[in-house]
Amino acid sequence: MNRPAYHHGDLRAVILDEAARLVAQRGADRVSMRELARDAGVSHAAPAHHFTDRRGLFTALATQGFQLLAAALVAARGHFADAALAYVRFAIEHPGHYQVMFNRSLHDADDADLAAAQAAAAAELAAGVATLRDPGARSDPEGAQLAAWSLVHGFSTLWLNDALDAQVRALDPMDTVLRIAMMLFKS
Repeated sequence: MNRPAYHHGDLRAVILDEAARLVAQRGADRVSMRELARDAGVSHAAPAHHFTDRRGLFTALATQGFQLLAAALVAARGHFADAALAYVRFAIEHPGHYQVMFNRSLHDADDADLAAAQAAAAAELAAGVATLRDPGARSDPEGAQLAAWSLVHGFSTLWLNDALDAQVRALDPMDTVLRIAMMLFKS
């Protein structure tokens, strides 16, 4: 899909937005820097000024994704259920970011900005888990954090990959994740 030619503004943001859209639409393996440049209306070399290469692009996209996830979790502070809902909502609303964020073969896991963004998102999810009054969660906070992340990440991945049966897909994903979160933990 060709967009209007890019003339001014933040090319980096334009490329990241288009990359997220294309990854969500057809997968990261089918996104090229040349195509992103063409869609933005710039020379094929222009994106390299911001990202160097495809790995740099996906590192920036993953970093942005973790920053957005952390912000969503901050906005949902209050109770674990709110954090669980925010996580799944983020995944559903940002599938392109989500796909790249957790695929280490696509990005530079040693990038300092990416590591900081990952840590911020993890800390916010941990803050949500810390609100649980469940005795098991209180006695093993690290285990509770892993269980909570596994739940929201696993559900999000299953939902995005259309791996749930039609009966589950017919339900509201927010209601479903809330129901299973409350099964796992006593709030």
